Amino acid sequence: MRLNCSNTFAYLTCLALLAVTSVQAGEPGDDDDGENDGDGKREGGKRPERRPGKEARSRGAPPDFANEKYGDHEAQAFDLWLAKSDKPTPLVVFIHGGGFRAGSKNAYDGGLAALCLQNGISFASIEYRLTGIGHYPMQHHDCARAIQHLRHHAAKWNLDPKRIACTGGSAGAGLSEWLGFHDDLADPKSDDPIARQSTRIVCALPTNAQCTYDPREIVKIVPGKAYDHPAMKALFNVPPTFDWTKDPIPPEVDERMKDCGPLSLLTKDDCPVYIVNNKAACTDGNIHHGNFGKKLEEEMQKLGIECVRRMDSDFPVNGLSMSQEMLQFIQKHFANVK
Repeated sequence: MRLNCSNTFAYLTCLALLAVTSVQAGEPGDDDDGENDGDGKREGGKRPERRPGKEARSRGAPPDFANEKYGDHEAQAFDLWLAKSDKPTPLVVFIHGGGFRAGSKNAYDGGLAALCLQNGISFASIEYRLTGIGHYPMQHHDCARAIQHLRHHAAKWNLDPKRIACTGGSAGAGLSEWLGFHDDLADPKSDDPIARQSTRIVCALPTNAQCTYDPREIVKIVPGKAYDHPAMKALFNVPPTFDWTKDPIPPEVDERMKDCGPLSLLTKDDCPVYIVNNKAACTDGNIHHGNFGKKLEEEMQKLGIECVRRMDSDFPVNGLSMSQEMLQFIQKHFANVK
């Protein structure tokens, strides 16, 4: 596709159109962690642990604020694009995938970012510490801290601290759901003003998502050996040879799995969700199987919480691309915030 992108607005529009074309053509998205084959192993061997900040992609206009730190580690950083507005703008936060052990904030959803900026919504992409550095809850608490940091500095960046949504693929999808379902980590008595900020979000938009990381639950949801994916062993700090069906699960590991959720955290006061899974992943043993989305929708409906579930093969829906319908969902729930 040849497009005329002679100015900034046109360039962002082009990015959105190209992203939509990629999705509709069935090309891999940024939420593909390269580990979606049936046996849970990446074709060609194990993906090596990588340092954050590498594998940068040319996705469009550079961020207004690059590598903003929310912690002391090099991975505790985010990029921020600001929508032009006289009023504080809502914010969509992208969280990358990669099985909690790979990936980069550079792999953000360029199509959604462009649409957000065009519609007065700022956009951020988070880096977090991977399992080569530490196990759960490090990754999740990093993302929560990033949300708190953005809220604390909202006035500096002209952001609306009440209107924050999260999206991401695979591991980033689980992290988005976790932020939407986990009890608020704000500590109102803390001496740290950032820690006093809320970690809750308005809505979550996970793609290629899992709804649980508990192998005992996954085996009930997805046929095959998706429950034995090596990324979860690293996440919960058990040996690669650990057998979930035979070996006794240490109490501290059991507690990590329950707190990691997301389904085990779901309560009726949690945020609405827009979830997309890929049709091609609906194979036995696939850790991105569409059954995860079905299970999440079923459980959220029981509690009366809105859950819009799509397959990538559904689009266009009512003439809308995936990114366009996601934007509508975000706008709807931002508008409901008082």
